[in-house]
Amino acid sequence: MIIAKYKPYILQFKHASGTSRGILKTKETWFIILNDNNKTGIGECGLFRGLSIDDRSDFEQKLEWTCNNINLGLEELLDELIEFSSIQFGLEQAFKSLESQSPFELFPSEFTTGKVSIPINGLIWMGSEVFMKDQIKEKLKAGFNCIKMKIGAIDFNTELALLKSIRQEFSASDIELRVDVNGAFSPENALEKLKRLSDYGLHSIEQPIKQGQFESMAKLCEQTPLPIALDEELIGLFSVTKQTEMLQMINPQYIILKPSLVGGWRGSQQWIDIAEENGIGWWITSALESNIGLNAIAQWTYTLKSKLPQGLGTGSLFTNNFESPLQVKNGTLRHEINQDWNITNLNKII
Repeated sequence: MIIAKYKPYILQFKHASGTSRGILKTKETWFIILNDNNKTGIGECGLFRGLSIDDRSDFEQKLEWTCNNINLGLEELLDELIEFSSIQFGLEQAFKSLESQSPFELFPSEFTTGKVSIPINGLIWMGSEVFMKDQIKEKLKAGFNCIKMKIGAIDFNTELALLKSIRQEFSASDIELRVDVNGAFSPENALEKLKRLSDYGLHSIEQPIKQGQFESMAKLCEQTPLPIALDEELIGLFSVTKQTEMLQMINPQYIILKPSLVGGWRGSQQWIDIAEENGIGWWITSALESNIGLNAIAQWTYTLKSKLPQGLGTGSLFTNNFESPLQVKNGTLRHEINQDWNITNLNKII
């Protein structure tokens, strides 16, 4: 018989991190821990306040219900928790962890044996021009050939100047540039801004306007001079019918999947299947989970065999993360087999 419990954990950012939604200093997360016959399974419920569909007053109550009903089994629980994406993902991880030989080797592969790494983008946080320039230099020095810049919070012309400075030194074939607006543009000025951004050979732009404006986004995707990737737009659409209707109406060039926000591995795979049926590209991104959730996302992502750089470089953002074998090297995420999990830190939650 499986015994389940849950625990909260507050991740502390090393540096306050800027997005168009504001400055992030901490990140709340939750863990589900399963015990059965002296085996332990652990999963992270990466709740994202202000963004997750399950950021609601009964979140902890639902976690408690989940633990009390753990012996219903994974599939029945996932169906019951359809509106609680982060709990779904935590459960998937915890059950997979429990049945695995090692609690953290969920999908054994050439990635987990350290033979192959996953190409990732280097993330540039919003801030002053000097701060953003310093981050760009750091990422280029670290060997990244794909950089993702969060824009939309400082002066637009300053952001354009930053992109121009990169392109003066590195061509589109040298460095792939992605920008993430987090819905900061208005429908009225978005197209004009996209036209100006397209001068800098961008790979794509994420969520240029706020989600839920299907007609405006569809028009933008039809007229855009550069590829648009939907991100927040996916949150809160649970059924295949609604997901298909949205993708066919908007017809974006890409979608971006954050398992904690779209129903875990099962929910993400459902989106991938629909996207591929409609000729839409995709990639996977973490959503500021600890290394426990990031490890689960990365191992699963490797099994998908995508050739695009993924958004999995967030493990070093926190002062109190759990030390793990995940390391960023030369613009890739690696699983170092000679480095283990820090059990001392893990004892805080297990």
